[in-house]
Amino acid sequence: MPAKAVDPAEMRAAVQAVLPWLRGEADQPSRPELAAAVRLSLRTLEQIAPGRSVEVRVPPFAAVQCVEGPRHTRGTPPNVVETDPRTWLELATGDLAWSDALDGARVTASGTRADLSHLLPVVRF
Repeated sequence: MPAKAVDPAEMRAAVQAVLPWLRGEADQPSRPELAAAVRLSLRTLEQIAPGRSVEVRVPPFAAVQCVEGPRHTRGTPPNVVETDPRTWLELATGDLAWSDALDGARVTASGTRADLSHLLPVVRF
């Protein structure tokens, strides 16, 4: 069963709530605020690029499968992207370029389909 569609206004509000922290203007938001921003923006990515060939992990909050291609069903997927919540949200909002995140070792991406640069940002402010 497909996941419920993300309400764009809800996702935008959740991410907007953490923008001051992302931009260094406020302390880290509460765990529920941060979790909502990460989960809703990841689910938006999942909607933008449906599929199951890439797993995007942002521990401890969420992981989604996206991008068309061969479906993975067991063990570690061949195409994995993993990063921390702050880096993900910076990528999701366009405050951090994919290449800069890779170069700075802020994101790990393995596999031939793991380049998400053409899918980011998922929201702009």
